[in-house]
Amino acid sequence: MLSRQRRRVSVFIAILLGVSGCDTPNSHPNIALGPDESTTQQLSQRILASYGLDEHDYNAHFLPFDEALKGLQNGSIDISMSFLGLPTNGIKSLQAATGDIRLLGLSDHVISEIEQHSDYQGYSITKDSYAFLTKDIPTLTAYAVLMANTETINNEMAYQLARIMYDQSLAPLPHSQSRFLTLKNALQGSQHLPIHPGAKRFYEEQGLTVTLPVAQVTAMGAKQEFIFGTGSQGGTYYPLGGELTTRWNEQLPSVNFTNVATQASIENLHSLREGKMDLGMTVNVSAVNALQGKGIFAEQAVENIAFIGQLYPEVFQIVTRASNDLSSLAELKHR
Repeated sequence: MLSRQRRRVSVFIAILLGVSGCDTPNSHPNIALGPDESTTQQLSQRILASYGLDEHDYNAHFLPFDEALKGLQNGSIDISMSFLGLPTNGIKSLQAATGDIRLLGLSDHVISEIEQHSDYQGYSITKDSYAFLTKDIPTLTAYAVLMANTETINNEMAYQLARIMYDQSLAPLPHSQSRFLTLKNALQGSQHLPIHPGAKRFYEEQGLTVTLPVAQVTAMGAKQEFIFGTGSQGGTYYPLGGELTTRWNEQLPSVNFTNVATQASIENLHSLREGKMDLGMTVNVSAVNALQGKGIFAEQAVENIAFIGQLYPEVFQIVTRASNDLSSLAELKHR
C-alpha cells in the first residue's frame, strides 16, 4: 500500500512539473492506464501485453481521465488509454488547446485475441467522430450499464428507475450519450447478467422479450436515500450520472438520489457488494466478472447485483499527440 501511495505521489509531482517521458533520450513512454485497479487499467495492460510490452517497457501512471488529459497537455503523459463515450468532450477540448491530437488504433490480431477471451467487441471509431480524424480507428467496445444492489433496490424502485430512464415523453437529457437511452438499446450489454425483476416487468410491459435470468431480490421496506456511484468528474459517467440523478429526483419526489464521484466500475462493484451504494455504473464485462468471481473479484464475487438497463456504448480510446511521433502501439517495442 505504501509503495502505491508513493507511486501516486510521484505521478502527481510529474504532472505538476510537466516532465515529458518521450522528450527525454532513452526514456520509456509515460502511459496513463486509468485509475489503479480499474476496468480501464486491466484492459490497457492486457492490450499492451498483446503487443509484447510489459511494465519494464513503459512508465505506468494510474490516473483518472481528467488528470491524464492534463498530463497530455503539459507533456508529462505521452499516451492516455481509457473507456469513454464517443465523442468525448475532453478530447475535443484537448485538440482545441493543442491542435495535434492523435487516436491510435488496435491491430486486427489484438482485437481478435481479446474478443476470443472476453466479452469485449471490435469497434470502429469513424472519422466523422472527431474533426481531427482523417480515417476510421479500429478499437474495442463494451457497454456502460446500470447495476442495482438487490439488498436495497426493491421491485417497485427498479421498475421506476427503468421507466424514467427510457421515458421518451420527457425532454432528452443534455449529455450527448443520453441518445442511447432508448428502449431499442435498453437490453444491450445484458448478456450473462441477471435482470432485476422490477426492471424486467417494465420492459415486458413495453413489449420487449426478456430472456435473462431473474435476480433474487431481498430489498424490503421504503428506503428514501439512495447513493449512486458513477465515475471521475472528467469522464462520461459522472456528468451523465448527475443528469440521471436530477431526473430521478424530479420524477420521484418522495425519495432522494445522490450522485457520487468514484473511480468507476471496479470501485462501484465493490461498494455495491459492501452495501455502500445502491446503484452503480459499470462496464458490462466487469459486472460479469464480479458475478462470476473472476479476475480482480476472484477472492470474493459480487452476488447482490442486478441489471437495470444499458446506458451507452463504452469505446476504448487511445490518445497521444503528434509531437510524440507515434502512429501505433507496436512502435513502442522498438523504441
